[in-house]
Amino acid sequence: MSRLAQTAGLTDVQQEILSTVRDFVDKEIIPVATRLEHRDEYPTEIVEGLKELGLFGLMIPEEYGGLGESLLTYALCVEEIARGWMSVSGIINTHFIVAYMLKQHGTQEQKDTFLPRMALGEVRGAFSMSEPALGSDVSAITSKGVKDGDAYVLNGQKMWLTNGGTSTLVAVLCKSDEGHPEGTAPHKSMTTFLVEKEAGFGEVRPGLTIPGKIDKMGYKGVDTTELIMDGLRIPANRVLGGTTGRGFYQMMDGVEVGRVNVAARGCGVAQRAFELGVSYAQQRHTFGKPIAQHQAIQFKLAEMATKVEAAHAMMVNAARKKDSGERNDLEAGMAKYLASEYCKEVVEDAFRIHGGYGFSKEYEIERLYREAPMLLIGEGTAEIQKMIIGRRLLEEYRLQG
Repeated sequence: MSRLAQTAGLTDVQQEILSTVRDFVDKEIIPVATRLEHRDEYPTEIVEGLKELGLFGLMIPEEYGGLGESLLTYALCVEEIARGWMSVSGIINTHFIVAYMLKQHGTQEQKDTFLPRMALGEVRGAFSMSEPALGSDVSAITSKGVKDGDAYVLNGQKMWLTNGGTSTLVAVLCKSDEGHPEGTAPHKSMTTFLVEKEAGFGEVRPGLTIPGKIDKMGYKGVDTTELIMDGLRIPANRVLGGTTGRGFYQMMDGVEVGRVNVAARGCGVAQRAFELGVSYAQQRHTFGKPIAQHQAIQFKLAEMATKVEAAHAMMVNAARKKDSGERNDLEAGMAKYLASEYCKEVVEDAFRIHGGYGFSKEYEIERLYREAPMLLIGEGTAEIQKMIIGRRLLEEYRLQG
């Protein structure tokens, strides 16, 4: 284990899980990640390995066949996986958020139907809020679910759906006017629908089309797609929790946990960038000595290591707060904001340490340089995080009288 980003107070079980995951990352992910990423190839063998390790059921309760672990354990595993290849952590994250939403908000029948198969990785989850015209403004969604007998008919277009092709269960947020009179606040007239589908692209079930993969600058391997609903019929028993109008709160609960995940990804990518930078600095010679002996490079390494340590501490704090049952939106927003910003800065410093070679696709840092920007916008932009943090601070420090 590295000197940086250690976590105090872990149980023997947590340490064993993390050790197993790190070993898997070092042996099965890092050696192939750059090759697969450059080909934009889905990491099928890696995913199968993660299934065997039980990571798809890491936080699913034991009664449903999962490991029943904490958010902290999950976040630390994500940190390790992102250190190997951030795209792989994205494959797990959307699955985990849907499983978490089912665990927290699903009916008993929904939990019994999906969670055991999700724990095994047989059912793979994705979730969908964003649309082409709205980005972070979730209240402005236009996709609709209209009651029709014992079913709902869904129409609309969704965007930026991670695992859109490979998933078989998608939690989709739509407007639903049933029981919500005109003039109801937008966030009180949204419903989460559990949409089952075949894996793949094209029309994956009647009324549901996944057009194909969006070509991206980074975050390759994992499929990011649109989702088009045109007369998609969903049984009423696939409304998450069985009651309409709760979708916004359910999704925000999931995203709050997802922000801890994005913070963990930032920590993992930053750790790997530091490892690459400190290693290269000791191998590369200029002016008769390793560049690590030049003060300018030592200053960079000092700043990078401090940022890795600080981001990790904030991520761990946010996870532990959620595990304790307390509200953690402030801590999760701070952790996501700081970790993603620091990740970008640490990666850029490692890139600078590599000099011209950092621009070469032969070197791993080139891949990290393209991956880091996704964390600045995923699960809410930095600006959205600052809005959340600012509002919560004003709640906490409101003037009396």
